Amino acid sequence: MNLYQLAQPLLFKTDPEYAHQLALKALKRGYPLGVPTPVNPHTQPIQLMGLQLPNPVGLAAGLDKNGECIKELAALGFGFIEIGTVTPRPQYGNPKPRLFRIPEHQAVINRMGFNNDGIDALIKNVKAAKFNGILGINIGKNATTPIDEAVDDYLLCLEKSYPHASYITVNISSPNTKNLRDLQGGNELINLLTQLKNRQSQLHSIHGKYVPLAVKIAPDLDETQIQSIAQTVLQTEMDGIIATNTTIDKSKLGQHPLAQEAGGLSGAPVREASNRVLAALVRELDGKIPVIGVGGILSGSHAAEKLRLGATAVQIYSGMVYRGTGLIKECLLSCFLR
Repeated sequence: MNLYQLAQPLLFKTDPEYAHQLALKALKRGYPLGVPTPVNPHTQPIQLMGLQLPNPVGLAAGLDKNGECIKELAALGFGFIEIGTVTPRPQYGNPKPRLFRIPEHQAVINRMGFNNDGIDALIKNVKAAKFNGILGINIGKNATTPIDEAVDDYLLCLEKSYPHASYITVNISSPNTKNLRDLQGGNELINLLTQLKNRQSQLHSIHGKYVPLAVKIAPDLDETQIQSIAQTVLQTEMDGIIATNTTIDKSKLGQHPLAQEAGGLSGAPVREASNRVLAALVRELDGKIPVIGVGGILSGSHAAEKLRLGATAVQIYSGMVYRGTGLIKECLLSCFLR
């Protein structure tokens, strides 16, 4: 039993957001929330978007929004770390309370609203970490930026992140920023990704290194929308897709009082929808662009299932709220044995 499992009953009696902050502070101050998980010596490194990862199990964005605990989190055994979502300017996010646990369903609802210290503070933390592993930076737009000017926010974050990231994720799927998901469809998506890819090409020349671009999508998509997104990412030559973000569908919570709370639902209830989108994307993309599977992983078998569905790698976050950092080792073992 690791330290997190011992502390979990106490943490679950406190406000979820405060408990999250306590956990990060403990990690930063040298009180690990689990035993570091060395990579299995039989695990083969994998290729993802041209990057070599020591293993296919990564940390999803959202846990370390400001890049404050990069090395400490990596020491837990992750093959890659994704920080953010970060926006050009600092923002408080949505009013509290905005984070809710639902233990009966092994679920979390959040409507954080991209609360973060801004891109400059994140880059300062990244520089201080001097991390040599695979680091993704997840970028978004400020809540006060009109949706028709969103591309400017993404371009600014891309430029500032580019020299310091192994890859960059374009978050257009959070349900907690008004109208953000409108960017997932039609001309809006083509325009956004085209401008980002053009700027990526320019930055490649300036910095002398190629930093892949991935886009993170929602699980609340029908088959037509999935096909359209697949066609767009192929057309714009994106480097990867992350499937998926949280869901706005809370039907799996039944009559639970928190089912009426606004925000994105993660954890066990999103697994089925995330896997449906993942499998459909893999079929549409036909191996041309890699997909990272995320959503509803609460056991090693769940991670291995996403790999069997065609994901190149997986990410976890909400599952650790309930399983602790032992989930990382379990996922590593199951992915190796699948």
